[in-house]
Amino acid sequence: MKKFVIIMAIVMAATAAQAQVTVKGSKFSDNWSLTLKGGAVSPFQHYAFWPAARGIWGVELRKQVTPVLGLGVEGEWTINTSSWNKQYSVWGPHSKNIFDHQLVGAFGTINFANMLLGYKGMPRTLEVEGVLGAGWWHGYKTTEGDIHYNDDNSWYTKAGLNINWNLGESKAWTLALKPAVVWHMGAGASQNTTAFNANRAMVEMEAGLTYHFGNSNGEHYMTLCDKQYTQADIDALNAEINALRARKPETKVVEKIVEKVVEKPVSVEKIVDNSTKSLETNVFFAQGKSVVTAAQMPNVERVATFLKNNPKSTVVIRGYASPEGSQEINERLANARANAVRDLLVNKYKIASKRINAAGLGVGDMFSEPDWNRVSVCTINVGE
Repeated sequence: MKKFVIIMAIVMAATAAQAQVTVKGSKFSDNWSLTLKGGAVSPFQHYAFWPAARGIWGVELRKQVTPVLGLGVEGEWTINTSSWNKQYSVWGPHSKNIFDHQLVGAFGTINFANMLLGYKGMPRTLEVEGVLGAGWWHGYKTTEGDIHYNDDNSWYTKAGLNINWNLGESKAWTLALKPAVVWHMGAGASQNTTAFNANRAMVEMEAGLTYHFGNSNGEHYMTLCDKQYTQADIDALNAEINALRARKPETKVVEKIVEKVVEKPVSVEKIVDNSTKSLETNVFFAQGKSVVTAAQMPNVERVATFLKNNPKSTVVIRGYASPEGSQEINERLANARANAVRDLLVNKYKIASKRINAAGLGVGDMFSEPDWNRVSVCTINVGE
């Protein structure tokens, strides 16, 4: 068992370094989850599991550091409904306490599916994780005539599995089976005080329901990013866009229209259709992201300003993704990018939602450079 613990620790350290190369740009506030769990617990041996089973419930708070490695803290409480007082037991007899044992500690997880098969940009429906943990053990005792009268303070170790079913399209919820073995590590009333001794172990059979909090990328899970954009990269891209805006129109008619528009506090990228008086501007995104950055906010503000100054105007927002990734992920990203611009117009700039038509159109091909197709194209219908 000691070898198992050492191997698990080495694998956790190695996979953490490997997976960080795959996913970039995550914030500390990203990739957190909360789990409520419960089930039954019974001594590892000398007892039939179900006749001796006690209830157990707990809670976990976890941070997914990489697609492979997770770290968290947990608390568990056993419900004293049966007696574990045989010769080899360290658990104590049935008492008047509702809760007889408390386990509070930390744990790490390894996602075997992502470690062995690679992470594809979103969780699989079925995944298996290894769990290794340790913490503070406390036993509550109340029977004065018993050798277990004094409360028991010690420490424990845990090894187990999480068999996860990731639910729904957004993968915000996970249902899991959580079998584990827990060892009482301190010296006590047992005849054998050797660490990792089966006489001092109990088996947990629990089910858990996990909620994955939303991330800054708009998803409830890590997204792939093979390129990490710096502010300098974004500034360079905006400089190229501004240079295109500054080009002199080729025809007198278009030049007059542009001059008339520039008199108002709004800038546009091009005239789409002179006959219908439509204007167009773009909001660009980093790969795998659907959050409008500070560098792109001026483009959204231009649209908002024009809509406010022209009450009869409307805007059509079409979101796109670059060719990387699966079709399902790209369609989701395209929708999220269109909705991100729409939500800013409605929530930040108070534009009526009925004046906005937003939808994702999957992979875009407007630009020869794939990076530029990570975009929401805003087409303003000027109106009369």
